Amino acid sequence: MSLPLPEPAAPAAKKLFVKTYGCQMNVYDSERIEDAMRPLGYRAVATPGEADLMVLNTCHIREKAADKVYSELGRLNEIKLARAAAGDAVQIAVAGCVAQAEGPEMLRRQPGVDLVIGPQNYHRMPELLARVGRDRHSLIDTDFAVESKFDNLPRRATAGRGPSAFLTVQEGCDKFCTFCVVPYTRGGETSRPAATIIEEAQQLIDDGVRELTLLGQNVNAYHGTGTDGLDWGLARLIEGLAAIDGIMRIRYMTSHPRDMDAALIAAHRDNDKLMPFLHLPFQSGSDRILAAMNRKHTSADYLRLIERVRIARPDIALSTDVIVGFPGESEADFEATLGLIAKVGYAMAYSFKYSPRPGTPAEGMAGQIAEEVKTARLARLQALLVEQQQAFNAACIGRTLPVLFEKNGRNPGQLIGRSPYLQSVHAKADSSLIGQIVPVHVKSSGMNSLGGEIVSIN
Repeated sequence: MSLPLPEPAAPAAKKLFVKTYGCQMNVYDSERIEDAMRPLGYRAVATPGEADLMVLNTCHIREKAADKVYSELGRLNEIKLARAAAGDAVQIAVAGCVAQAEGPEMLRRQPGVDLVIGPQNYHRMPELLARVGRDRHSLIDTDFAVESKFDNLPRRATAGRGPSAFLTVQEGCDKFCTFCVVPYTRGGETSRPAATIIEEAQQLIDDGVRELTLLGQNVNAYHGTGTDGLDWGLARLIEGLAAIDGIMRIRYMTSHPRDMDAALIAAHRDNDKLMPFLHLPFQSGSDRILAAMNRKHTSADYLRLIERVRIARPDIALSTDVIVGFPGESEADFEATLGLIAKVGYAMAYSFKYSPRPGTPAEGMAGQIAEEVKTARLARLQALLVEQQQAFNAACIGRTLPVLFEKNGRNPGQLIGRSPYLQSVHAKADSSLIGQIVPVHVKSSGMNSLGGEIVSIN
C-alpha cells in the first residue's frame, strides 16, 4: 500500500520593501517586482526596517532623483548593518534606470548593495538574489535581455488593488532627444503583443479594475502584433481593450508629437471609453532649442497637432512637459516657450529645470545656463502654468462630471475619485460607491482638485 506524498511545504514567509522613484512606468515595474518575488514567499511591507529584502526602483531622468537614491542607500545600509548585528540576513537590491546607468559606480559608492539590476531584467531577480546569497558577492545585471521580461513573470497579483491600474504596453525609445537617458537605460522601442496586454487587462478587470492607464516611454509609438496577426497601432489596441466587458475608462501616457497619428486622434472622437485627456510634451517653444534637443518637430507642428486634436475632441484637457534652461536657451527662446503655453492653454503640466545627465549629448553642449537663471525662468513658467490650471479647474464649477470613485478621503464620509480630465474630485459619499462612476455636481475648485455633491445614482 502506497502512502500519499506529502504536500510541498509553502515558502517561508519573508518581507519585501520596495521604494519607487519617478514615473508611472516605475510604479508598474515595482508592482511586477513584487509579483516576481511572491513565489519565494515574500509579501510587501510598508517600512524598510522590517524587510528581509529592500529594493529601490530608481529613475535617472533628473539629477536630484539619482542623488536621492544614493542618500537612501546610505540609510538602508545602516538598517542592514543593524539587522546583521542582530543575526538577521538582509539584502539590498537597486533596480531601474539609475541601476542601468550607474551599476559599477553604485557598488563602488555603496558596497552594501547586493544586486544592481536594470529595468529589463527584474524578472531574474529571484535567481540573482539566490546567487548573491550562495556566492556571497554582489552582482550587476544590466544587459538588455533577449527574452521579454513580460513572458517570464508570474501572473499579476491584482486582487484588492482598487478600480484604477497602470498597464505597460510599450517600452524604450528610438527618438534620442539630446537631454534624455531613456534610450540608453530602457533600450529601443518595443511593443508587447496585443494578446498578452488584453489578457493582463482581463485579469485586472476580473478583480475590480475599471480604469486602465496604458503606459510607455512613447506609448503612442506602440506597434504590436494584434490578435489577428496584423500590426496594431495604439488606436487599434485601445479599440481591442475597450471591447472588454467591465472596462469603463482608458487613458494613456506619455506621448510624443511625432507619433500622434490620425487613427489615434480619431479614437478620441469615436471611442467613448477613451478619456478626454492627453499628455503631449513639447519641451520648448523655441524652434532653435527644439532642434538642439533633436525633437524633430517645430512649435508650429505642435500647434497644428493640438488644433487637429481639439477639432476631434473639443473638450479635451491637455497636459505637457516643459524644460527650461536647456544649453544655449536665450531669453527670446524662453519667451517663445511662454508664448506657446499661452496659445495652447493647459489643464496641468510638469515643468523642470534642465539638468545634465551623464552620457547624453546635451551634457557636453556649450552654453550651459547658470542655475540662478534657470530657477528664475522656472518660477515665471510655473506661475503661468498654475494660472492656467486654476482657470481650467474653475471652469468646471457648475458642471456635472462623471467621477470614478477610487478611495476614502481624509474626512469621514468623504470619497475621492477622478473626473474624465484626471482631476481629483472630493464628495460626501458612502464607501460602497468605490469603483463606480457617479455624477457629481462641481461646487468648488482648488489648485489640484474639485469639490462637489453627488447628483443621483442610477
